[in-house]
Amino acid sequence: MNTVIENRKDNVFLGVCIIIATVFTMAFTDAIIKYISSDFPLWQIFVVRSLGAMPILLAVVLFGPRLSGIRPLSLKWTITRSMLLVFMYIAIYAAVPLLPLSVIAASLYTGPIFVALFSAFLIGEPVGTRRWTAVVFGFMGVVVILRPDTEAFSFYMLIPVIAGLFYALAAIITRAKCIDEKPQILAIMLNLSILAVGLLATGVVVLLQPWVQHGEVYPFLLGNWISMGPREWGVIALLSFLIVLIGIGLAKAYQSAPPSIIATFDYAYLLFAAEWGFLFFSEIPDLETIIGMVMIVIAGFLVIGSGVKKRRTIV
Repeated sequence: MNTVIENRKDNVFLGVCIIIATVFTMAFTDAIIKYISSDFPLWQIFVVRSLGAMPILLAVVLFGPRLSGIRPLSLKWTITRSMLLVFMYIAIYAAVPLLPLSVIAASLYTGPIFVALFSAFLIGEPVGTRRWTAVVFGFMGVVVILRPDTEAFSFYMLIPVIAGLFYALAAIITRAKCIDEKPQILAIMLNLSILAVGLLATGVVVLLQPWVQHGEVYPFLLGNWISMGPREWGVIALLSFLIVLIGIGLAKAYQSAPPSIIATFDYAYLLFAAEWGFLFFSEIPDLETIIGMVMIVIAGFLVIGSGVKKRRTIV
């Protein structure tokens, strides 16, 4: 990457507040999707949710702060960022019917390690010893939760790790290539990408039906669309509203402060996933999981730096 991020006053406090609120919403959304995964195929959720989100996003654009236009400054990079986030969602949701929410969250949150690596080696973002220590300590907490050397470990846990890789790449692109894009526009592009992938995957599933009858192999990914009543439309309306908040929140958080800082507070997703896992599915974390989560919280406090300052970074 060879773009220049101009002198810009980071707002670390704002970025941290936004990412915590956003991952809270993400964890809630993932819990809802896990709850309905036995009924709804994923691609129907993608299509109908995006169609529901678009009017909300357009209303935000029309009645919110005045924009000079709705065309992205860089169509190439906004599409790239959006597709990486779509792949992230697919990897997360592919694991949803198979794993507890807390395990999915722990596997996903190898992502901040990738963010720190990419920040240092792709965009030249200063990370520093303190932040490296925080990220590594947080990763150790993830390892404690996953226990890769025991029978509790499953290779399915690696699916959300792939999601973490996609998430990290999207975060870096947000900071390096989309920093001047309006968050509303990034959210619109994300939902258009989700809609396009949902329609394409639906077509593929229809073509596969002669070989995979009624989605019996993996109904969440290969099942047919279902008819929707008031309950289903209500769930989709809620998911549409939440994806708008997530889309705008992710963009604004990573535009407000260095990715290495925001990524560390991303770890709060683990706590929220455990909370929703208990409330929705009565999942109670064991001692190792609790220890790992405490380590991750400590990592979040370690990353607090010397404050807001201007920087010029070659990326």
